Amino acid sequence: MRFVRAIQFPFYFLFLMGAILFAACGESAPAPATQSDSMPATPAPPLPQDTIPQQRDSVSQQPVAVYAEKTDDPLNDWYFKVRLYETPQTFRYLVKMEFEEIRGTDTLRLPNLGTRPQPVLKKGEEKYSCIIGFMDQHQVFQPYKKVYVENNSLKITALRQFRVVRRTLVPAPGK
Repeated sequence: MRFVRAIQFPFYFLFLMGAILFAACGESAPAPATQSDSMPATPAPPLPQDTIPQQRDSVSQQPVAVYAEKTDDPLNDWYFKVRLYETPQTFRYLVKMEFEEIRGTDTLRLPNLGTRPQPVLKKGEEKYSCIIGFMDQHQVFQPYKKVYVENNSLKITALRQFRVVRRTLVPAPGK
């Protein structure tokens, strides 16, 4: 009998805790309307991010940025190349990579900082490496991805991640 009571105690305890949590999660009454709630709201001015269209009017078939470096192979005319192409979406680009006879593709999604995207390709620190980045709203280069060759394999990796956060400023009560 003592064993049965030891098992039943946790069940009663869990039932009691569940009932308390259920009662605590009920909806509260809506707050009474204040004078500021009844006033008509004026639309906020558009954020800079909202002024750039999400779709391009025309997509260029030519690369918008190219990085090329000839390989050390004396018998062939091979290159390490990275090219960026526009897509119908304003902030997305197609990345085409090449090392000797190895080819690959990837996508690049730039953050919407309220200005037209300006992708940039720069030489990386290692041999056969390229940094894909963009110019931010202050015209400062922001590295984003790295394309490189490792053990005769073409690789791409993200260096950083970017997120645009929207904030709505709410005036303090009484102001």
